[in-house]
Amino acid sequence: MKNCLFTLFLLVFLSCGNKESDLKIIEGNAIGTTFTIRYLTARSNNYEAKIDSLIAAINKSASTYIPSSDLSKINKGDTTVLADLYLQEVFIKSGKIFKETEGAFDPTVGILVNAWGFGPEKPIENLDSLKVQELLKFVGFDKVQLENGKIKKLYPEIYLDFNAIAKGYLVDMVSRMFEKNGVANYMVEIGGEIRARGQNEKGLPWKIAIENPNSDGSRSFATVIELKDESIATSGNYRKFKIKEDGTKYVHTINPKTGFAKESNLLSASVISKSDCADVDGYATAFMEMGFEKSTAFLKTHPELKAFLIFVDEKGEMQTYKSDNFDI
Repeated sequence: MKNCLFTLFLLVFLSCGNKESDLKIIEGNAIGTTFTIRYLTARSNNYEAKIDSLIAAINKSASTYIPSSDLSKINKGDTTVLADLYLQEVFIKSGKIFKETEGAFDPTVGILVNAWGFGPEKPIENLDSLKVQELLKFVGFDKVQLENGKIKKLYPEIYLDFNAIAKGYLVDMVSRMFEKNGVANYMVEIGGEIRARGQNEKGLPWKIAIENPNSDGSRSFATVIELKDESIATSGNYRKFKIKEDGTKYVHTINPKTGFAKESNLLSASVISKSDCADVDGYATAFMEMGFEKSTAFLKTHPELKAFLIFVDEKGEMQTYKSDNFDI
């Protein structure tokens, strides 16, 4: 589940001698989750209206839960829809991560997300391997393309689901709005995905806590990190899952290659980078499907990414891993 990060809210203000001493906090709900936005400004500017406008725009563009959204219309077979710039950017980013992760990140897995009961559409009862194999025909980001502003699908049944990257993308949109308006110090958190720039109200880097994968509902921290003009996203399967009558556990991260909703040995993946939050959001999701060994191998060849992984070893014991470039 993506709600795996907490911001450590520090309530001490900078001295009034600092030109950016006024801490503003905006909290609310967006795209099916909560958000907390903190920024420093010497001016009395209020950005709530602009943030609300961005939330509405992203919902209209890429929501699978709003029937009138552009993406919902595309999923229903409307070939006249012109993708706006938001949806086009999300599509292009998804294609890049799909290729780099060799299909571990794949937004066309939406038809299986629905089938397993984790999406907005009605699930398939008694879903078996035969039916899953049939549905896999409609999975594969190489079966869709963006052409002249339109998303074209090889099969009409293909169902695009960008929820694994949408929260990070909305974080980026709010962050870009701040930067366009000259706000240099901010922390934007939406559903646990975070982008931070500059310093907090104490003149220090923004501090973020990475949560332990506790399945009993309790909350504790695995580590605390400082974000220095970076983005972070965490993915995990320890809260959002289903238990069938036979005791089988199905997690919400669907493997786009097998079509099944089963756990890997990776319990939680936190990915950090100076790139966009949408990017690390996608990589964190991919790592959950790839598992610990493939994820660490991927990190060796992508030094632009840092990661903190929590996994189960061969003895069934929980362990943590930090990439070589990870610094607290």
